[in-house]
Amino acid sequence: MDQIRELDLEELQVEEVDDSSDDDDLHATGYGGAGSTGELTFNTCLASLHTYLGEVEDTHGRMAFLEGGAILNLPLFYLEGVVLFPEATLPLRVIHPNFISAVEKALTQVDAPYTIGVVRVHRDPDNGRPRFATIGTTAEIRQYRRLEDGSLNVVTRGQQRFRLRRRGIDVEGAPCGEVQIIQEDQPLRTPCDALGKLTPLSNLRTHSLSRIQPSIASRPKLHQSRDEDNVSESNSEESFEGALSLTERRIHHSAVDSCYGYDIMDESTSSDDDKFLCLGSSSTSGRQSCKGEEIGGWKKMDFDQFRRVPRAFWPYWVYRMYDSYCLAERASDMWKKIVGASSMDALVRKPGLLSFYIASKIPVSESTRQELLEIDGISYRLRREIELLESVNLIRCKKCQTVIARRSDMLVMSSEGPLGAYVNPQGYVHEIMTLYSANGLALIGLPETEYSWFPGYAWTITDCVTCETQMGWLFTATNKKLKPRSFWGIRSSQVADDMQ
Repeated sequence: MDQIRELDLEELQVEEVDDSSDDDDLHATGYGGAGSTGELTFNTCLASLHTYLGEVEDTHGRMAFLEGGAILNLPLFYLEGVVLFPEATLPLRVIHPNFISAVEKALTQVDAPYTIGVVRVHRDPDNGRPRFATIGTTAEIRQYRRLEDGSLNVVTRGQQRFRLRRRGIDVEGAPCGEVQIIQEDQPLRTPCDALGKLTPLSNLRTHSLSRIQPSIASRPKLHQSRDEDNVSESNSEESFEGALSLTERRIHHSAVDSCYGYDIMDESTSSDDDKFLCLGSSSTSGRQSCKGEEIGGWKKMDFDQFRRVPRAFWPYWVYRMYDSYCLAERASDMWKKIVGASSMDALVRKPGLLSFYIASKIPVSESTRQELLEIDGISYRLRREIELLESVNLIRCKKCQTVIARRSDMLVMSSEGPLGAYVNPQGYVHEIMTLYSANGLALIGLPETEYSWFPGYAWTITDCVTCETQMGWLFTATNKKLKPRSFWGIRSSQVADDMQ
């Protein structure tokens, strides 16, 4: 708060934006992969505190997570241009009497205290009618304050996804609905037996032939000593097969037969199934690829390296494509490179939380964010986010497709990330992505300092030059100590879906 007061005491010194000089100065701060972050002097924690709402009181009540599948009635907030994710912060300025009643109901309800439901609403492009999403998120009221005029300032935090079963209005006029909490899945792991040391060849051969050639498989004491020494590995094979369905087991046996059937050779060749013979080569590459002792024109080779191969229904790399932890590590590495985030090891160990973390902050269009919210399955959500992180490049106006900025222009001005939700005095919530620089925008009116979402910066409305759609705001520093000197806040609801 002391830092905020210092900023307020500074004399307003809004300067005319010089794109050439400011761009050089801004890009030196290094977000989005350019330069060093040492140039940034703004305290990014201030934006995430939503200090423009004034003093708010903690509710001191923390709602336990609801059981998946639970059905309950909740007060609902229908927000245009906003998609709330679990663990994301959502500020609200509640002015309308019906929604004030909804908050008051949430503060006193017994089955889900301090909890409201948030549902995205958008306009049908053909007829302009409102369309309500079927998937929303519960939000816990963490802080609130009642003002003298009866309105409420509220800070909430997303908790759990839900399916909207029906909606309506209660006797007090508060919007409400019946919702069902979505049961989130567990992170997918590659099966522990998908890659490992294969059961000894003699065991596999005997197991295979017992189904195909009973007379051969019944030869006594063929590899009795070897089987006894490797009983633990045989048990591992049996436990692995036991986890497969009947169809998968049949295909697995077929694969084993095809891999090892050709290798049934005369017992006089070798009594030790850890070794096999391969044709030697006079070339250097041949000698390097077939390590072992040379015997005549043949080489004896260690068979262990061929045991560490896939022995599950699918190859190992297929499992890794949907392994939640592998995907989480890949997504976090890409996220750190794009936004310059610090270590994310704690989130990588919790892929579900990481998938919601990235989804709530990735600077994409509103409809794409709703798509991410509706995806069931941690691995599928992470795969979609990786695809977006790889492909997102251009930020365009939704109406006229004018290119506004590029991914390299992204700037993190909040500890919440490059995209966050903010509310204006009239109660409209805007999700904005912050950028170093932007093109094709016109400034409307004079800079204003009142109710600024970023303490120490004045805001000016900006429209698209081509179609005159209100795209967001230009924020300019009110004192010379703050860096960057200026930046842009673009509304995600006005960004086109196609960002390539």
